[in-house]
Amino acid sequence: MTINAVLFDLDGTLLDRDASLLKFVRDQYDRYPELQIVEKESFVQRFIELDQHGYVWKDKVYQQMMDEFSIKNMDWTLLIEDYIRNFQKHCIGFPNLLSMLTQLKNHNIKLALISNGFGQFQYDNFKALHIEHLFDEVLISEWEGLRKPDKAIFNRALTKLGVNAENALFVGDHPANDIRASRDAGMRAVWKRNRQFETVVDADAVIDDLEELFAVVLSFGIMPGA
Repeated sequence: MTINAVLFDLDGTLLDRDASLLKFVRDQYDRYPELQIVEKESFVQRFIELDQHGYVWKDKVYQQMMDEFSIKNMDWTLLIEDYIRNFQKHCIGFPNLLSMLTQLKNHNIKLALISNGFGQFQYDNFKALHIEHLFDEVLISEWEGLRKPDKAIFNRALTKLGVNAENALFVGDHPANDIRASRDAGMRAVWKRNRQFETVVDADAVIDDLEELFAVVLSFGIMPGA
């Protein structure tokens, strides 16, 4: 079977969310004097800990930060509004992102994104990477009414692309939501290694850098003449 389409997760796969968040939180701290009663790196590191790689939504993070550091003159809702509005300005893609996607497109491979999260927020972060022109479809859980690991969201993406599951590859960093779920939907799966998950990941291939992906796709086979 040949590969006609490659589908991607966003956070931790294309978007270096940890580096982006670090950049954003430091900037937010600098812009709000009310936060500066706390030493900067203490504030930043505690935020990163509470965020848990994006799996805790920011209302809980900010409320706990205000409580722990006894920040009295700051409304946490203003900080979350600032996060929603400005996180996109700090988004950093992983190395070799654009060259890898361009290489795939040059071989007539269709590209799609499947991301859990809030629709406009995730889409703004995706756009901030300046890669949207290369993608054929973008599915974000809030807009689709479906979330990974539900295989229905993978099936919907494949239908939109006009590609069968056996001709598609999914690339993600989460062992359950990305790798197991896409394989359950009949796709091959490539794990972009994420060291926060200390587990054995049953993937068809493993990469550490996005530049490795094209060789993986070639190893599975692509359309003749593509």
